[in-house]
Amino acid sequence: MNLQARIDELERQLSELPAGSVVQKKVHGSTYCYHRWSEGGKRRERYLKAGEAEPLREAVARRKQLEGELKELRRAEAGTGRAPIPAAAAPSASLQMNVLVGERLRAFGSGVEKYRRRELFGQLEAYLSDDDEKVLILFGLRRTGKTTMIRQAILRMGDAELGRAAFIQAVPGNTLSQLNHDLRLLESRGVRFVFVDEVTALDDFVGGAALLSDIFVAGGMRVVLSGTDSLGFVFAQDDQLYDRCRLLHTTYIPYREFSEVLGIHGIDEYIRFGGTMSLGGADYSASSPFSTAPRAGEYVDAAVARNIQHSLACYDHGGHFRHLRDLYDADELTSAVNRVVEYVNHRFALEVLSRDFTSHDLGISAANLRRDRAAPTDILDRVDVGEVTWRLRELLEIRNAGERSVELEPAHAVEIGEYLDLLDLTDRIEVRSLPDVSGVGARTVVCQPGLRYAQVEALIQSLMLDQTFSELSLAERNVVEGRIRTEVMGRMLEDIVLLETKRSRPGCEVFVLQFAVGEFDMVVFDPKAASCEIYEVKHSDQVAAAQRRHLLDPQKRRMCEHRYGPITGSFVLYRGADDYIDGVQYVNVEEYLS
Repeated sequence: MNLQARIDELERQLSELPAGSVVQKKVHGSTYCYHRWSEGGKRRERYLKAGEAEPLREAVARRKQLEGELKELRRAEAGTGRAPIPAAAAPSASLQMNVLVGERLRAFGSGVEKYRRRELFGQLEAYLSDDDEKVLILFGLRRTGKTTMIRQAILRMGDAELGRAAFIQAVPGNTLSQLNHDLRLLESRGVRFVFVDEVTALDDFVGGAALLSDIFVAGGMRVVLSGTDSLGFVFAQDDQLYDRCRLLHTTYIPYREFSEVLGIHGIDEYIRFGGTMSLGGADYSASSPFSTAPRAGEYVDAAVARNIQHSLACYDHGGHFRHLRDLYDADELTSAVNRVVEYVNHRFALEVLSRDFTSHDLGISAANLRRDRAAPTDILDRVDVGEVTWRLRELLEIRNAGERSVELEPAHAVEIGEYLDLLDLTDRIEVRSLPDVSGVGARTVVCQPGLRYAQVEALIQSLMLDQTFSELSLAERNVVEGRIRTEVMGRMLEDIVLLETKRSRPGCEVFVLQFAVGEFDMVVFDPKAASCEIYEVKHSDQVAAAQRRHLLDPQKRRMCEHRYGPITGSFVLYRGADDYIDGVQYVNVEEYLS
């Protein structure tokens, strides 16, 4: 029997043997045996009657023995210097999917020579030279650099490696069976490096992904999977690819990487457009998906809402929608996701989802303009808020309660939030309080700041159409618009600093600390050193005494030190030059984030 025939015979035998394991449980002093296995993304168990356990153990052991033999045969088949399997032994003479090899693959890799590489690229390249039996999953929301990284990896291959590489583009309508067919054929032709893009377009991917690690990677292939349906990969990792994959998530792009890779500098540019790896240069503001509110809305629809919907439809044969099924059936899940994304920085809760749309940013700006020391004004109180919010709602395409056929329930809010977290679109920062240590809340932040800011720009556009606002002089309109933008950018800058500090200092606790009056914008508590640092974050390039008042307040410092240990540093992060005043270190926020 030749090598390929033996492989086929082993695969046939394995298909007839039970998967899983035999486990024992003690109940009230008695021992019972169960057959445990995974099916449809869930762990299953079956009680074994007397006499069933031992034959099943033997069958499971036989399966493991055959799997080991198959693994060795796959390695031998892919061994260096071994002649390719004759064409007659190959499963087919033609490929069924869109596959690039040879010169077409080289052409596909070209065009990215001048692009700087993301920090994750080193992990992708290291995987290609490893020999563990896992697939690499490169996933994240759209326009975060997945396909570019693959092209860069192909571009850096030598001629010998490139001759053993292939790129497969999956499209809706393709199946796992077709992918299996093409991988078998490519393997027979000596291909060792395979990149499969948009693999979650395969409707049966989640339920059958183990094929890639158990057969092809075990046989010596390096398989890189990429796709925008991040949730589909999460489901696959929990099911078929459990302990069989490495994950590289591309969605989160910190300021440092945004600046270095794209060559776009300045925290305000990051606030306005940060969150994707779109092409840089003079036209960046036009090419960004967050350049306008309609484009940002399209991004949410395509990159977030459809991601959730497609992944849920494919997972467990559509049986995992949970409470979101009614929204999905009514074609209102996208609207609900839009509503959550718009509010997620401030109030992710049922009352925000269920009440008619009202702008949080507008209310804050109105209050701040009323108490402005230099030039107080009640202009936003005289604006037709109802008309403004109606225009804003139209811009954001968010339905009010009366226009929805399905009411949003608490479970809807919770589950949408869970999926936004899994997509790495959102994260949470703790908000603690003193002296009441039980008062712990959370601030939910969007990891793509440009998405948030695009919706604020929609608010400003709506204000421009208001009759009262339009009657102001140009100078007055500029003051109000500038104040709104400053308020929004200031709060967004706080979120960015908190999020990036939390992710870059995993051994520390990073949180907002509130007092009866005032707060520390950020506290970084190091449990191991039993000490902390306190921060004020300002979207300003000017030094002012008011910026230090909370940091220098003796009572606040005493309460903080009693709870979190000695304060080893007091900082103001702002857009100006570094300085040191009254024991407070002023640090340029862009340098801090870099």
